[in-house]
Amino acid sequence: MSNNKFEKFCKETVAEDVGVNIDDVFIVWISKVLQNNKAMLSTTMQGSPYYEITYNGDKDEFYIDKYVKESNRVFRPGNEPAGNYAA
Repeated sequence: MSNNKFEKFCKETVAEDVGVNIDDVFIVWISKVLQNNKAMLSTTMQGSPYYEITYNGDKDEFYIDKYVKESNRVFRPGNEPAGNYAA
């Protein structure tokens, strides 16, 4: 699948799922390797889900994963809380 066709599919899918205009959808990351495509997307709407959409060219299938942020923690090297982020 071409990058343009895949990008259009992804943006339309996310816009429809969230209920926003396609112009409010943005791509965070996109890649094409051989016959496969993958994109990570979100929208300008606060609290919007994060989407990972994969196209499997061998099977002509799309996989759509939807994530919602549960938390946001600050990490500063050298100032780690005890028991967290141990190497």
